[in-house]
Amino acid sequence: MPGRLPRKYCAQLPGQRFVLYVRGVVAARPSRRDKETNKNQRIDAGTVHLYCQLNPTYNPAMTSVLIFGPAGQVGSIAARTAGELGATVWLAMRDTSKSIPSLTTEAEAAGDYHRIYADLEKPETVTEAVKTSGAKRVFLYLVHHASDHLHGTITAMKAAGVDFVVFLSSFTILVNQPLREIPPSDILPFIHAQVEANLDDIFGPDHYVAVRPGCFITNLLSEKAGIVANHVELYGGEFEQDNIVPSDIGRVVGNILVSGPKNGQKKVYLYGPEILSLHDSIARIGKALQKDLKITDLGPREMYQKYLSSGMPPSFADYMIKTLSTKGPDKGNGERFPNYKEGVSNVSLYAGHPATRLEAWVEQNKAIFHA
Repeated sequence: MPGRLPRKYCAQLPGQRFVLYVRGVVAARPSRRDKETNKNQRIDAGTVHLYCQLNPTYNPAMTSVLIFGPAGQVGSIAARTAGELGATVWLAMRDTSKSIPSLTTEAEAAGDYHRIYADLEKPETVTEAVKTSGAKRVFLYLVHHASDHLHGTITAMKAAGVDFVVFLSSFTILVNQPLREIPPSDILPFIHAQVEANLDDIFGPDHYVAVRPGCFITNLLSEKAGIVANHVELYGGEFEQDNIVPSDIGRVVGNILVSGPKNGQKKVYLYGPEILSLHDSIARIGKALQKDLKITDLGPREMYQKYLSSGMPPSFADYMIKTLSTKGPDKGNGERFPNYKEGVSNVSLYAGHPATRLEAWVEQNKAIFHA
């Protein structure tokens, strides 16, 4: 008995209502208005391609997107958002059995989602993933230890047919220097800038968008143990951050991936709605949890040892100690948060809702702080 084809394999065309089945060559039932002008559609069970005289330019690849890192806090929301917008979503993973936050097994099965193996450090697997998916649009994230700053992978994407990339970059990139001239000693700006520069060289500035979010609110979870214990030992209490919520970033990424950027934007800054010191951010978490937190200062030497004991490389520990010793480094032109007002409004522009406030994030994640 043939079963009805899952919705994920159905395409909606003007003037058509389909009765599509899994096996064999199956005729669709055209509406009365189209009987004289429309030939039968058919399904090729192997590739599930739809042929239609009414719309001969229809191409499933036009709505296919390839998302690397779908198990991440940004990638999972980007994948779900792209699916909600009607795209066929290919989930590129090194471990295709891994669970995906924000996308339940039931939602994944009901939607147009497909898992596929790929490793950003193995360009040949990226080539295969692009060709198998037919995707022309890709979401890409930074691989910190990639020695070529993903040059080989980006080249493989271009050669395989990708024509648009959304890259999860960083607001730390210095705005008063060319990308290639940012020194390696500025670790975070440098590594993100090199990937952007590779995208510039290989795809050109009109065929990729760099999403540059500010400080992730989830960075505050490094103080989770102290919050739970009601005593936080804090280094860099004066350091300022915007506390952008990863789910807001993911929704923006998903929208840009499917629908493209707005207002001609090539660098899309994203920020949380309020700039707070690290000390005040922790204090506000305590207040939201109705906890009387004790916050004491930790010196640079103690923090450095703490970083090393957590496995952080010495060079990056040095960088973090220096970065957190002030309110934050100047990103150029005297700004610690370049294009801040625009970055806050960009969340509403793409995600359709205001940037999430710290208290709302705490409310949504209370269980994390009661371990």
